[in-house]
Amino acid sequence: MSDAKASRETEDGESEGGESEGGESAFTVIVAAAANLGIAVAKAVAGLISGSSAMLSEAAHSVADTVTEVMLLAALKRSEKPADEEHPLGYGPERYIWAMLASIATFVGGAVFSIYDGVHTLVAGEELGDPLVSYIVLGVAFLLEGYSLRTGVKQVRREASRLRVPDTYYLRHTPDTAVKAVVMEDSAALIGLLLAAGGLLGGQLSGSGVWDGIASCLIGLLLVYVAWVLGRSNAQLLIGRPLPAAVRAGVREELLSVPHVVDVLELTTLIQGPTEMLIAAKVDFRDMATAAEVEWACEEAEARLRERFPSIRRVYLDPTPGRAQRVRGGP
Repeated sequence: MSDAKASRETEDGESEGGESEGGESAFTVIVAAAANLGIAVAKAVAGLISGSSAMLSEAAHSVADTVTEVMLLAALKRSEKPADEEHPLGYGPERYIWAMLASIATFVGGAVFSIYDGVHTLVAGEELGDPLVSYIVLGVAFLLEGYSLRTGVKQVRREASRLRVPDTYYLRHTPDTAVKAVVMEDSAALIGLLLAAGGLLGGQLSGSGVWDGIASCLIGLLLVYVAWVLGRSNAQLLIGRPLPAAVRAGVREELLSVPHVVDVLELTTLIQGPTEMLIAAKVDFRDMATAAEVEWACEEAEARLRERFPSIRRVYLDPTPGRAQRVRGGP
């Protein structure tokens, strides 16, 4: 069977992107990775100079984001490998394994360090240095993170507009977890920068490191939330998530519209990747249909499904006796 077309049509918020979506997602991830790598170094230097635990937490946050994006790039690359004898259904789900590892990296590399450093600061206190460098770094980081977020949001808006669904709905339900990760992590990064700035300002005004420690803990909790949401999304897709109810209804409608098809007894759908959907169904054909007519109907059903839902890569139809025929015990 040939690959899905670049166009898309869907009746719900699931991404049914074409071949260009993988390249667009890769560009979004590369922009985010480049921004975070430079920001991580700058934050670490500023944190050491100012003695701010919140700045060091933000540095850990940026390092975790960079590692996350490297893993997402690996996921995008490996999931694009074509199906082969060892993997007849392709490598699409592999992106969710790497994305799951990326969410773990966010938790371990960012959240754990931030909470630990914040608690340590609250218990042991800290010696505050000159915060000027930190303020400058936070300002530059805010601009870079904002640009990275803008790239991700533009992609989300394009896809949501094409599917005619709200942006937030698309972001919640899209199986393109690379874009979802970038948007969520960059949003968390901007919030984290504001928290770090608040911790620095609070310490500067009060002369106490308590505010900085609180900011560090809040950054850690923010990262726990991001890691949980991304981990949960990827886990659902790894376990096996069906197409949305509206799309399943559309698939059933197309199957029933094919001549010689009497009923769809059982329908199974599976998301294998952002542009890879699998359909399997037990179909009751007209009792008097010949073998040639059944074969033609199967080919026609596949063609109609691919035309309406271009991301459907595989269609398996199983001719099955209807309920009434099974009760009678035969033809």
